[in-house]
Amino acid sequence: MSAEAPRPAAKTIHPNFSSGPCQKRPGWSLQALEGAVLGRSHRSKEGKAKLRQVIDLTREILSIPDNYRIGIVPGSDTGAVEMALWGLLGPQGVDVFAWESFGSDWVNDIVQELELEDRRVFEAAYGQLPDLSQADPARDIVFTWNGTTSGVRVPNGNWIADDRAGLTICDATSAAFAMDLPWSKLDVTTWSWQKVLGGEGAHGMIVLSPRAIERLTDHVPPWPMPKLYRMVAKGLVSEGLFVGETINTPSLLAVEDAIDGLIWARDIGGLPALKTRCQANYKSAAEWVSRTEWCDFLADREDIRSETSICLKIVDPKLASNPELQAEVASAVAARLAEEKVALDVGAYRTAPPGFRFWGGATVETADLALALDWLNWAYHEARKAVLA
Repeated sequence: MSAEAPRPAAKTIHPNFSSGPCQKRPGWSLQALEGAVLGRSHRSKEGKAKLRQVIDLTREILSIPDNYRIGIVPGSDTGAVEMALWGLLGPQGVDVFAWESFGSDWVNDIVQELELEDRRVFEAAYGQLPDLSQADPARDIVFTWNGTTSGVRVPNGNWIADDRAGLTICDATSAAFAMDLPWSKLDVTTWSWQKVLGGEGAHGMIVLSPRAIERLTDHVPPWPMPKLYRMVAKGLVSEGLFVGETINTPSLLAVEDAIDGLIWARDIGGLPALKTRCQANYKSAAEWVSRTEWCDFLADREDIRSETSICLKIVDPKLASNPELQAEVASAVAARLAEEKVALDVGAYRTAPPGFRFWGGATVETADLALALDWLNWAYHEARKAVLA
């Protein structure tokens, strides 16, 4: 392997590759928020109309069935998943699949917090996927569609039975607006605004199938339910939640930003166009990896590689057997890229193997990603040379 790589002559226009909050849409500026209903109650006619617009645009762009309910909830995707776990689990056994940090969080909730006795946990290391065929259609299923911190996704929903008796609870935060989600297979689906459309944090989305709504009214959780998780009042579903009457006070500035992102998505061609942009970024990264000796995808199979969360590992023979040395080099590389202002927030997630993570969602320009990866190659060789000197 060559000890050096050329320093790129050009710099990225948009160096933001954080996996959340993510790069704003192309052409975004603060002027996009001028229509925000500021200084008004979110329960005013105008405030509720803005929240309802988010719900309606979401349904339109993602082709969510009319009989599925869509709600805006507190606490980002985490809050939405917790709401589902605390409000729906218990009546049946549950199978939970985990292969990265957030999936492990849901395992912890089910095992340590809710203490569900009838549970089965299927886990895999970073870069791998558990055997999804072990899912039992008689039981509830909890899983992450796209592992943001591992770059590993489920290839499709074929492993979920159409005639299942249990519910599926899907954390889809970095898959929504980037991948096809088979709604007939999903009973609870969650995400946050801060991912594929580059929205602001703190707010989550939850989509419930008719089967999930039925569970809500038929099942009374045996544990105390915090107010923020309650979707039922006096035995009835809180219908206001699904027309823009949020449980707590949302930021109407963040709501306006979400509307801006949704309108952009709709106007460029909806989900097909968003997917095309994500796929172009992934293909660019895959081409770069194919000609880069020291680097590979963290995901060990092509069919499970994320097209939004591009996670890379170091396979340099000089460093491959020394995780501490890998971590030292990776840290130095991320710092150098930030210093050069060409790629920000690209270090691997703190619990993942040493390496790099580049967000490749729809708001990221392919030319910027390609250039950032060339800078990554240069910075890696610089750091490697210094560490091995």
